[in-house]
Amino acid sequence: MGKSYLSEFEELILTVVGILGEEAYGNSIVEEIWTQLSRKVNLNSVHITLYRLEDKELVKSHYGGATSARGGRRKRLFTITNSGLKLIKRQQEERQKLWSLIPKLKMILT
Repeated sequence: MGKSYLSEFEELILTVVGILGEEAYGNSIVEEIWTQLSRKVNLNSVHITLYRLEDKELVKSHYGGATSARGGRRKRLFTITNSGLKLIKRQQEERQKLWSLIPKLKMILT
């Protein structure tokens, strides 16, 4: 995979998939974003973004077992790939580099 860049929302979803590990699926991602950031996100937007990230090979998915709580339907679970992890780490490093260049932040942080 060559250099790739993510939108803010793609990066958010990919990061939360990494946080949730084997428990990452649409609703759990929505709930984790609310829990950690008090930010409401649309479930359909999360699903669309997950499929886009899967097309980019940054996440992979598989189906979990069917449950009666879901009316016999199976959850589609997502996990971050090594490529996905490398990409969000690189983006974090790039942002940290830029943040360190802001003069006021240097004075506040030291």
